[in-house]
Amino acid sequence: MRGKWARGIVPRGFRWIITDRLAVCERPGGCGASHRKVRRKEEIIWLRENDFDLVVSLLGSEHNLHSYEDLTVKWAQVPYGGPEEGPERLVEVLDQLVGFTADGQRVLVHRDELNDIVCGLMGAYLLWSGLIPHGPQVISVTERLLERRLDSPGRQIIEQAAQVRGPDTDDGS
Repeated sequence: MRGKWARGIVPRGFRWIITDRLAVCERPGGCGASHRKVRRKEEIIWLRENDFDLVVSLLGSEHNLHSYEDLTVKWAQVPYGGPEEGPERLVEVLDQLVGFTADGQRVLVHRDELNDIVCGLMGAYLLWSGLIPHGPQVISVTERLLERRLDSPGRQIIEQAAQVRGPDTDDGS
């Protein structure tokens, strides 16, 4: 591969949560009927060429995880389906994300789509890691970072994190 394609293409929905440390996007290659194998390869190449240390899939299935290995990109599968999984599961996922980012690694998190589950989880991460101390502030910052409104599932995830974290945070409701 030569020229600009050798560096790959930016994954759809790519956004930094913490610049050069934590980012999100939709699943490389897209989801469902819009998934394209060539696009998946080009997006994974972009992740590799932009020095991402780890790709975290929040999907319960192992769809295309082998593609990361084929292109020498380290990955982890941390299934998370949203607020209905409860606060205990949320804490497990947040603790893993904090661990992944603790050493200054560049981490990308994805699900099929960049939806309220991913966005709410990123807001919960900002709260959980102490980067933003209050639920309402987390919601506002998350919406600005991701350029989208958080609906009920995303807000519920942040609320669960705030409730578990304790009284020094507000739930944003």
